[in-house]
Amino acid sequence: MRSDVRWRLCWENDLQLADHAALSDFFRESYGRTGAFNTKPFEDGSSWAGARPEFRAIGYDAHGVAAHIGILRRFIKVGEVDLLVAELGLYGVRPDLERLGISFSLSDVFPALQQLRVPFAFGTVRHAMRNHMERLCRGGLATIVSGVRVRSTLADMRLDLPPTRVEDVLVVVVPFGRSMDEWPSGTLIDRNGPEL
Repeated sequence: MRSDVRWRLCWENDLQLADHAALSDFFRESYGRTGAFNTKPFEDGSSWAGARPEFRAIGYDAHGVAAHIGILRRFIKVGEVDLLVAELGLYGVRPDLERLGISFSLSDVFPALQQLRVPFAFGTVRHAMRNHMERLCRGGLATIVSGVRVRSTLADMRLDLPPTRVEDVLVVVVPFGRSMDEWPSGTLIDRNGPEL
């Protein structure tokens, strides 16, 4: 049975303290199953972990926050090419709603993304989510780009760690008004900032 989810599309400045608190609870519940380390950024009531989104798609049902995706426009470097993208991150579905097709309803959000006037949306996920992402990409909505590593700055500066990290993750690209043929080639994407 598919849950009835209604999407709220909002700018970051439109969120109230109660919204941040509800999202913080949602992320602790959703990400907690992947390890306590993944819930740490949300323990103080924050609703972001690295870079702060500028725009959010929040799915609600009768029980509260059901799903979320954060969006941040930024320039990334793909190989030698600077490229404006809408980075997608902070993706989550409430555990009791997994496998009910909530992620497919995210396509309802894409018309709003087109209003951000970016040629591509870009996001990264763990390799463990490959099967999920492949199902999402089947309809041609998005493409998994293989063989690419991503360099990011750490969200918080620490003297005992290097300021950047390079990760081997799955890169997912959604074209908006451009074809995937126009996505630059390169084996390294430089985020030039912390991940969303």
